[in-house]
Amino acid sequence: MLDDFLIRAILAGIGAALAAAPLGCFMVWRRMAFFGDATAHAAILGVALAVALSLPVFLGALAVALIMGAVVSDMAGRQHGADTILGVLSHSALALGLMAVALFGDGRLDLMALLFGDILTVGRGDLVIVWGGAALVILILSWRWSALILSTLNADLATASGIDPVRETRLLTLCLALVVAVAIKIVGVLLIAALLIIPAAAARPLVRTPEAMALVAAGIGVGAVVAGLQLSAYVDTPAGPSIVSVATGVFLLSMVVTAWRRRSRNGASGRV
Repeated sequence: MLDDFLIRAILAGIGAALAAAPLGCFMVWRRMAFFGDATAHAAILGVALAVALSLPVFLGALAVALIMGAVVSDMAGRQHGADTILGVLSHSALALGLMAVALFGDGRLDLMALLFGDILTVGRGDLVIVWGGAALVILILSWRWSALILSTLNADLATASGIDPVRETRLLTLCLALVVAVAIKIVGVLLIAALLIIPAAAARPLVRTPEAMALVAAGIGVGAVVAGLQLSAYVDTPAGPSIVSVATGVFLLSMVVTAWRRRSRNGASGRV
């Protein structure tokens, strides 16, 4: 079964979506969408350096993504606002990464695949990396779920309860770097943040608990992967953007459903 490139693509996409969904929920709750962008953009530099040094691409992307996450966490809130720091580092990392591809790529790197993904070229080794990284992310988030939720809702209350919010943020940074490293071949650096944020944002108005939001976001992400690959094959469009476009359609649908529910409640209360 794994000899079929489409089956491998679906399995890889599902693994990335399952890891991205719960992490994306924390990105939404903490308003850290730009944090994902900055980390993903930095991964291009890691890929180029890994190729230049004849190292595994996964390790290069993971190492630079971790460094970027640590830098952003350390600098935000010191001299400038977090959004300013993220904006500067995100675009700077993208520019440096593209320069590194030109200098060190030596024709071995496909820039379009880096930017927008190339899920249809996923091999068996890539599947091991994707599912191994996804399993580790899910394990970490499950292990620290309650602490992460509390530190997200109220850092002071978390501290009073014996939880270190800084440590929990570092765990999220580690998980984000892992997701970026495993997803870079699937949707590319420009769309990784979309895979993180859009399913979570679509799930948010449809549920009432954090756990339900993570599960629904995972379902939306998996559905977007399968439907996006089918759409890509049918209309001959790039796979990564097709996956994100399907997820965007689900997000718009969730907004419509939410508006309809709100209107129905208001109408019912008006009649009472």
